[in-house]
Amino acid sequence: MYDSLRKTWTTKGEEQEAAKKEFFEVLKTLEGQLGDKPFFGGDNFGYVDLSLIPFYCWFYTYETCGKFNVEAECPKFIAWVKRCLQRETVAKALPDGKKVFEFVSVMRTNLGLE
Repeated sequence: MYDSLRKTWTTKGEEQEAAKKEFFEVLKTLEGQLGDKPFFGGDNFGYVDLSLIPFYCWFYTYETCGKFNVEAECPKFIAWVKRCLQRETVAKALPDGKKVFEFVSVMRTNLGLE
């Protein structure tokens, strides 16, 4: 998951398109594992949720650089994100997605992508 996500903001053209496709394949697999459960472990927030939710703070960057919308492609995954964010400890722990994007914009400039 990490490599495909990183490539959505560190590449352009065909390589970026391939990364987006791979990213959505991963998310759809995760949606399948989630099923109709509120969390990956069932009714309770657990280790898998804890491991995956930090990626969400990067979604604004991925969507902006990759020109796509995660919710349109993977609504069950975003519904899971929203449930996780209802937990005060999760909401307070994640950095603001727009601040992550500001950091990435500098990185993209340094990489010659902007």
